[in-house]
Amino acid sequence: MASLAFLALVPAGLGQQDQDATGLPEAAEPKVPGGVFPDGVPEVLDGERVLEPIQRAAAYLVERQRPSGTWGSAAPESTLELGFALETYYSWQLASQGLCCQALASMEETPEIRATLDRGIDYLCTTRLSKRKSDWDIDYVWSAVYGFAACVDLLGDPRFARGEQADALTKRGKEFLAVLEANQALSGGWAYYDNPPFDRVPTWATSFTTAAVVPALVQARDERGWLLPPRMLDRATAYLRRCALPNGAYSYSVSPTPRITGIESINLMEGSLGRTQACNWALAKAGERRITAEVLRDGLEALFREHGFLDHVRTRPVPHEGFHANAGYFYFFAHYYAAKAIELLPEDEREQWHARLRPHLVKTQWKNGGMSDFLDTPYLVNASTSFTILALNMGLERERPGVEPEADAAPGQAGEEDR
Repeated sequence: MASLAFLALVPAGLGQQDQDATGLPEAAEPKVPGGVFPDGVPEVLDGERVLEPIQRAAAYLVERQRPSGTWGSAAPESTLELGFALETYYSWQLASQGLCCQALASMEETPEIRATLDRGIDYLCTTRLSKRKSDWDIDYVWSAVYGFAACVDLLGDPRFARGEQADALTKRGKEFLAVLEANQALSGGWAYYDNPPFDRVPTWATSFTTAAVVPALVQARDERGWLLPPRMLDRATAYLRRCALPNGAYSYSVSPTPRITGIESINLMEGSLGRTQACNWALAKAGERRITAEVLRDGLEALFREHGFLDHVRTRPVPHEGFHANAGYFYFFAHYYAAKAIELLPEDEREQWHARLRPHLVKTQWKNGGMSDFLDTPYLVNASTSFTILALNMGLERERPGVEPEADAAPGQAGEEDR
């Protein structure tokens, strides 16, 4: 946890509504492995065996929500994260807020979960938007990526599709969309850092940040009827196409000189395990013909074949210190988007893929129900726990309360923009 001397530098009022009565960030809690698999991690896990871990993960989020409706705090809570703009910690908190709301919305409703969810949505829609407070550090893009995705997704839930909540989600979603518009790089994608020369429009983009928001843009246009900024989706999809490599990997970012620097390159498949799942899913949702069911299977098979590279870096506190420049925070990102890719495959084969995915998520759970893949700061624990709830619920034969089953477009079928 950051020292009290450093916390004194936090501007008055920053995240004030998100702190305990002491005025300090919530205390770190000892994290103990859950011991779910005392006899070793199985290769497959059926859906019945994840019901209890999902409930414990959801209980973790319910128990740790603050009275204001938020999770975590907007202050730096680890000396390993110093050096960012102070606004960045609020940005990360706001991004994880969207994920927490989506995760609880995917659960079977109880009065406690519904009350927690309503408070969480209210905070997401009424708190101030995050801002850019640095030249190179534009992590506030993450708050727009996951905030926008959450608003668009929740509006598809009949519980929140009408009345004041719908109005609030629509207003906030379009505000997040405006942030995305302002930060779409010249190349067409989005990123959370920038390179010189620094200007209002970022000069850099990454494949995975772009992939995380492209399907939400498609959903906003096709299902919500929102008018997107001109060519925003075209440019973003084209950027993802340019990131695709012949080996099935996706480059970290597009550059004139490919970043393949040797046998441990981040742009080999071993370094692209998370990006491949997210980018394949995003392009398929955007109607890219090249992303067939076979391409999705190849990406998933690579994830399981090379999974040791993700296991190696999970919980390591130094970014990109693993083989192929893997970072701990790729872990849950990879598995969440793998679950989404699985949902695009023919229905009769999805369970076998979900069964292989589940052990790698459940094995990470702590006794308190939470989990993290990088640091133990609240925004990361909340995001990791939410990613897990969402990924595991995708593989279960139950539906979100009041939501009709949604048919995904078959991989390889082009949307109107690609015809």
